[in-house]
Amino acid sequence: MEPMLVSESARRREDLIDLAMELTAESAAFKSSLPQNIVSSLANLVRSMNCYYSNLIEGHNTHPVDIERALQDDYSTDARKRDLQLEAKAHITVQKWIDDGGLSGRTSSAEGLIETHKRFCELLPADLLSTTDPQTGETVSVVPGAFRDRDVQVGRHIPVSSGAIPRFLERFSSAYSHLNRTNRVLASAAAHHRLLWIHPFLDGNGRVTRLMTHAMLLENLDTGAIWSVARGLARQEAEYKRHLANCDKIRQGDLDGRGHLSQNALINFTEFFLQTAIDQVKFMRALVEPNRLRERILSWARAEIAANALPTKSDIILDAILYRGELPRSDIPGLLDVVERQARRVTSVLQQQNVLTSESPKAPFRLAFPATLAGKWMPGLFPEQPQ
Repeated sequence: MEPMLVSESARRREDLIDLAMELTAESAAFKSSLPQNIVSSLANLVRSMNCYYSNLIEGHNTHPVDIERALQDDYSTDARKRDLQLEAKAHITVQKWIDDGGLSGRTSSAEGLIETHKRFCELLPADLLSTTDPQTGETVSVVPGAFRDRDVQVGRHIPVSSGAIPRFLERFSSAYSHLNRTNRVLASAAAHHRLLWIHPFLDGNGRVTRLMTHAMLLENLDTGAIWSVARGLARQEAEYKRHLANCDKIRQGDLDGRGHLSQNALINFTEFFLQTAIDQVKFMRALVEPNRLRERILSWARAEIAANALPTKSDIILDAILYRGELPRSDIPGLLDVVERQARRVTSVLQQQNVLTSESPKAPFRLAFPATLAGKWMPGLFPEQPQ
């Protein structure tokens, strides 16, 4: 599977380094533009968004509103939809573990990949823990955290034999574990393809790979988990999969690197991947630019107040939280110029609408970003839910 990295002598390497540095700067600027409490709340919504787009690449369309319902243990009565909700909940649970540092320092290790697969698959319903061998038609059980024990074919690609998986993952880990930060960002695309190329598990390789990629970007860019490259990959799915297929190809002549696989294809995919990531950071930064976000949220709140769906002065609370990042409960009566009981009534309705959250009954309020309101608060984040 060499080359594992774009060669330092490659003609376009400097252009790729420029993209990696641009991504680093854009991601840092975006995160620093938001109060920390807004970052934490936004990350919850982005987990649902990331899960939605990652599953969409696999052909599983579970809308973030249905994902949010699953997180509240509100499942569809339709067995298939319920299974997909449970799958989405498993994905989010594992990503939350990653966002909390679960893979820190071992994102590309065999141990980390095994644990990611195990954590994800252990939460899946039984109906999603099997796959069909396309050659024999046999139904094969998927064992959480276990490498595949048979040879497979994925499209035109024939991954390494099952017995070679540990050896290839050892090389995978050694290639991506000891790089400086710029090279780790640059290598995120190569690692993404090379893990799919190895195809270590019987099923779940796409999701594990995208979770690993999320972890690599989180660790190397300190993203705050508030943007997702999966959204960009899913929105360009045909081009994404074309690049992956091209990276499977062997070297095309003497001007195509010195490894077995095509370096030019790897360069093209790296450029596509980094540019896609940059576009997603810019999209999210424009979407939650504080003044525009404030305008959309307050416009929604005032419309809800006019329709008697929210109490009067609800917009004042939301405005204060947007400005401060969080709002102590003791400040609310004075802010609204009402007695404490009236203040509690207002915040209670906002909590019921899932737009306010707090870590405990006495902790300050923070803004929440419910998927049901994403269309009004952050239009374009994901498609509207079909009626």
